[in-house]
Amino acid sequence: MSGDRFDFGFREVGHAEKRRLVDGVFAAVAERYDLMNDLMSLGLHRLWKRLFVAGLGLRPGMRVLDLAAGSGDIAALVAPRIQPGGRIVLADRSLPMLGLGRDRMIDEGWPQASDAVAADAEALPFPERSFDRVTIAFGLRNVADRMRALREMHRVLRIGGILGILEFSTLRIASLRPLYELHSFAVLPLLGRLVVGDAAPYRYLAESIRRHPDQETLASMMREAGFAKVQVRDLAGGIAAIHTGARV
Repeated sequence: MSGDRFDFGFREVGHAEKRRLVDGVFAAVAERYDLMNDLMSLGLHRLWKRLFVAGLGLRPGMRVLDLAAGSGDIAALVAPRIQPGGRIVLADRSLPMLGLGRDRMIDEGWPQASDAVAADAEALPFPERSFDRVTIAFGLRNVADRMRALREMHRVLRIGGILGILEFSTLRIASLRPLYELHSFAVLPLLGRLVVGDAAPYRYLAESIRRHPDQETLASMMREAGFAKVQVRDLAGGIAAIHTGARV
């Protein structure tokens, strides 16, 4: 981000344009979103998400907000851990993706324990101190103003509540970087063209990962937004990372 410009892949665009472009990406990929995630990560994303949810200290009766909820895979992992009495709120700007998440919660038997809300992470429609946990998995890099979003996440957490972020990050193993670059900029767009019929969303995916803050920078941003006890856990050598922080 530079001034009032925000990264959309390797381009810098205005705030409203980034939101419009990101909305277009997810409208284009929604129908094959889960299949593409499996193909791109060779199924690793499922393990990463289970590790992410397992580390949140969830308990029965908790109220959890899942931002960029997408197809609902995080919410479906959270829901059984907060029963009885808990509630998971799925929030997403993308209505096609939010519809998938809502349908998954119905299909997996959690309609009475969940809500689906069209919401922007930069301006959450919830009162202060509304949630015990806030999660966002593979969504923060798509937010235009990340600092504003982090402050909103801090605002809606109760005292003692925890934010969990699962996101692509910076690979730590230098010897693997050439292979990782090949996968990112050649394989992913090819898969997008073959499976979704459009390579552009997956070129954006690869570019957005490179523009996303590295592990230490994101941890510093979380502290600046008010979070304490910030911790980082690398996954697959830093291809992805889990960040957690508490409101105290």
